[in-house]
Amino acid sequence: MGGEVVIGRGLALESPVGAASGTFGYGFEAERMGNLAGLGAVFTKGTTVAPRPGNAPPRIAEVPGGMLNSIGLQNPGVEVVASEYAPRWRRWGPKVIVNVAGSTIDDYVRVCQRLDLVPEVAGVELNISCPNIAHGLDLGVDPHAAAACTRAVRKVTGKALIVKLTPNVTDIAEIGRAVQDGGADAVSAVNTYLGLKWSHIRGAPVLPGSGMAGLSGPAIKPLALAAVARLVAALRIPVIGIGGIASADDAREFLELGARAIQIGTANFYLPGIAASCAAELRQGAGPA
Repeated sequence: MGGEVVIGRGLALESPVGAASGTFGYGFEAERMGNLAGLGAVFTKGTTVAPRPGNAPPRIAEVPGGMLNSIGLQNPGVEVVASEYAPRWRRWGPKVIVNVAGSTIDDYVRVCQRLDLVPEVAGVELNISCPNIAHGLDLGVDPHAAAACTRAVRKVTGKALIVKLTPNVTDIAEIGRAVQDGGADAVSAVNTYLGLKWSHIRGAPVLPGSGMAGLSGPAIKPLALAAVARLVAALRIPVIGIGGIASADDAREFLELGARAIQIGTANFYLPGIAASCAAELRQGAGPA
């Protein structure tokens, strides 16, 4: 269960354990802390055509069983990632898969075209729906738009193409089938659920604007498992499970359900070495099955 995993297009991961986008930066802090050991993949922060400053703070709110985030895709832009960050990944053991975001299909195409020229990038993960962006990024709720984006990117990259699916839809399997037909090599599921934290003292949301943000953490694990189960049953391509994973036993649940690999997200914030220790435990077969 802890050995090599083949995703597609020649992408083979030494471990089924990856670090989820938005919770691991571009991997450099984890590298300094020695927390890359044994990981199969690092899924980077969402990367866009141009740099983005992100949303105004506060951006994070703690809630029972998890957290809300409204980061707003802060990132340096694809050119910095391709020319300055990527060379630093060259000697890493884990594969680096760049999470890609945009407001239009053309944005995704432009980012992926640039990354296709970068040998240190093993694949791309399309973030086709982000709950804390005011405009765009709603491609993931429409099967036709999701398929169109996937097809457009498939035409410009030979790298492994993973599509990250939102759970904020009526039928996640329908979206999964659409991107599968569009040429995706795998799907990752799930992205965050839409949530809100209210302050009765201020009579307003805790986070700015509408207060809507992405809910992640242990609270969503049963929901994520259900979504992954639907996708595994509906698709031919691999499913990468995400949602509330904070231990090797959590990871095993997704893998035994049929996920090909998993990503650890929110737990990285309060247990910085959890992904590496989870990978080690799965390799050793430690703990109850």
